[in-house]
Amino acid sequence: MQSLDHGTQSEELWNRRYDENVAEVNQLCDSLKALKPGTEVPYVDPMHDVGDTRIVSLFSNIGTAHKSGFITAGDDDAIARLLGVHWQVGLRPEYVMPWNTYPWFVPGEPNGKLTKEQIQEGLKPLLRFLALVPRASAIVAHGTEAQRLCAAFLKTENRMIYRRSFKIYKARSVDGRAFGATAERQEDGLATMRIAYKDAMARTGLAVPES
Repeated sequence: MQSLDHGTQSEELWNRRYDENVAEVNQLCDSLKALKPGTEVPYVDPMHDVGDTRIVSLFSNIGTAHKSGFITAGDDDAIARLLGVHWQVGLRPEYVMPWNTYPWFVPGEPNGKLTKEQIQEGLKPLLRFLALVPRASAIVAHGTEAQRLCAAFLKTENRMIYRRSFKIYKARSVDGRAFGATAERQEDGLATMRIAYKDAMARTGLAVPES
């Protein structure tokens, strides 16, 4: 996930959405979109890599889909916050991949607070997605909805949970509406995210820079 500029850069990324390193995941997005005609399912940015991904950033995706057409942490401010966290802990984009709790958006209409039924509906897509990133064994769940989906995931007792020793990390949503009104609360949220990602990196065999 990255900050996407308008114009040439965005067009280039869009044209690369079926690059080999993300093709399987983005083809899954196409198949999910076909299940619900009239919806959009944002793609995974080609800076990520299905073969190298160790950590999944799972977003609660309340609000409007990003205009880029790719999965993001939220609006541009949210993207910048999470990019800052990843940069500070030394997490390279090929080792992390984003996914949404509820993959679908209606064009031009923001998702409200996800219902219990919508969260449950996101379980099968999550399982299909995780099957495509075989080296992933950590999920950082941003926001209440993402955390509820992870709880449902663990209850499935799917074999991959035990085979890969999945661990779930709870983190605050990066989106401004849930991020906190005061600078102190915002910094607290960022610090918690840094701790979660650093632990996930160490757990999955990635080098963690010394603080």
